[in-house]
Amino acid sequence: MLTLGETKSIRYFFALHIRQDLANGRLPCNDSSAALLVSHILQSEVGDFDEEVDIQQLKCKQYLPNQEGLCYKIKQLHKKHRGNSPADSDIHLLEITRKLDMYGIRPHPANDGEEMKIDLAVTHMGVLIFQGNTKINTFSWAKIRKLSFKRRNFLIKLHEKIISSLKDTVEFTMASRDICKAFWKLCVEYHAFFRLSEEPKIKQKSIFYSRGSSFTYRYSRVNKQ
Repeated sequence: MLTLGETKSIRYFFALHIRQDLANGRLPCNDSSAALLVSHILQSEVGDFDEEVDIQQLKCKQYLPNQEGLCYKIKQLHKKHRGNSPADSDIHLLEITRKLDMYGIRPHPANDGEEMKIDLAVTHMGVLIFQGNTKINTFSWAKIRKLSFKRRNFLIKLHEKIISSLKDTVEFTMASRDICKAFWKLCVEYHAFFRLSEEPKIKQKSIFYSRGSSFTYRYSRVNKQ
């Protein structure tokens, strides 16, 4: 069991990681959420709102890639956090971030069947589809019967009872075969980690599976789910 000090340290490092992702543009979110996150960061760093201090801090330090256009909103929100300690601010930062659709997501650009630009992502839930920063679809592991790729095309085959009026296979096109294969491999690894209930048995190497044999086993388990 973690001690209070260990819990605070972990929370601090999570908050620090969020700040870095926010500043580097690796935490996509709308302007309102971005401004709210920065307002809590300011409360943690400089304490209660002070107009001159806030102006100087926002001028000297880059919290967001598009910070200039949000300075007024950040300051207005910072006023509301009076009395919050740095620890309180970190808790609020974590609470807001965990509710963001794109938190922990690494988007992989692709085109759908209608040539619309979208992003694919994989999580513990399954394969997610994003348009911009908005999640437009989720293919949970329970819905997926098979994952595969063919050249640049990533394919999701759905269970018949899930399909109804939809096609049984959903197809996406990625930039190259290597990128497509890498994303397929990532999906297989996520599925293996979050869905397998037993430890995979070690198979003896065969000349037919001398390369990537572990993925052959795990892929077969994806097919069965």
